[in-house]
Amino acid sequence: MPVFTPVSHEQVVADVLAIAAAIAADDWRPTCLIGVGRGGLVPAVYLSHASGLPTLSCDLSSNVADFADDVLVRLAGRTHSGERLLFVDDINDSGRTIGLLRATLARAGAAEGAVRFATLLDNIASAQRVDYRARTLDRTVNKDWFVFPWEALAAPDTLAVDAAAVPERIR
Repeated sequence: MPVFTPVSHEQVVADVLAIAAAIAADDWRPTCLIGVGRGGLVPAVYLSHASGLPTLSCDLSSNVADFADDVLVRLAGRTHSGERLLFVDDINDSGRTIGLLRATLARAGAAEGAVRFATLLDNIASAQRVDYRARTLDRTVNKDWFVFPWEALAAPDTLAVDAAAVPERIR
């Protein structure tokens, strides 16, 4: 069983404010935020309120065939009119989600430089890099499973199944 480490609401707010400040200090300004379902939906809404940017969403966790692909193709098309998309997720852990997003957007022809990524937590050992992060961790050292407030109502068995999906994250 993994070690479950709760992330407080106060920590999430501080993390979102840190990302909002990093975006405000950057020359690159997103047109809209894309919350990545499930874990990125709540942080994207918080970041929307903190930054004044509109929020859209895509859902990679629903396991509904091709649901995210159609949305990502439409989003990639929006970049051709100059829109800039900032995808928001709770954690860049293995990099699988961000890699899938990047590959799908590239296949759909997203304009170069029009897509960036932000996460509350960024694993420095991940296969993918993000552009904005609030905090970093090293999964080669820290194997805790972080439980964000929006996951707090899940049964421990459900959390354990999610954590075990990529065993190297927790062992």
